[in-house]
Amino acid sequence: MKYVIVLSLFLCFCSAPQEVDKDATALQIDSLMNQWHSDAANANLNGYVGLMDSTCVYIGTDATENWIRDDFAAFCKPYFDQKTTWNFTTVQRKVRVNETGNTAWFDEILNTHMGTCRGSGALELKNGEWKLMQYVLSVAIPNESMDAVKIAKHEADSILKIQLK
Repeated sequence: MKYVIVLSLFLCFCSAPQEVDKDATALQIDSLMNQWHSDAANANLNGYVGLMDSTCVYIGTDATENWIRDDFAAFCKPYFDQKTTWNFTTVQRKVRVNETGNTAWFDEILNTHMGTCRGSGALELKNGEWKLMQYVLSVAIPNESMDAVKIAKHEADSILKIQLK
């Protein structure tokens, strides 16, 4: 009986959930995303696409830009081949990690050739490796400029709506 109690206690301690170091995980995600942006700036297509899961969705700034990883890679390839890629530098990034430490999401403010942009995404730990599951890029528009942007968008949006019908 004594051995059963000792074995039960041993199994309880061995199977207790391990505490997740969210700060360390957030730093790891921050580093991965910095490298991802660096891979784009340096025309490293394998590194850039390599972080993305095969099911990853990349949503760009245009309403028509909604790609699964392989389609996005095909879009990127000519730019990477010609070394005419984009260089997004992070101004600010906030990373959040779930309780079990296997999912992280972030939002970031970026300095880009389009001006200030916002990125957001989600990563999942798969087979011991972080994979980007979704990334959304949007142009940040100052509130005081919104009226002019609405006028410019109206015509283009009207054309897009006709195309999507």
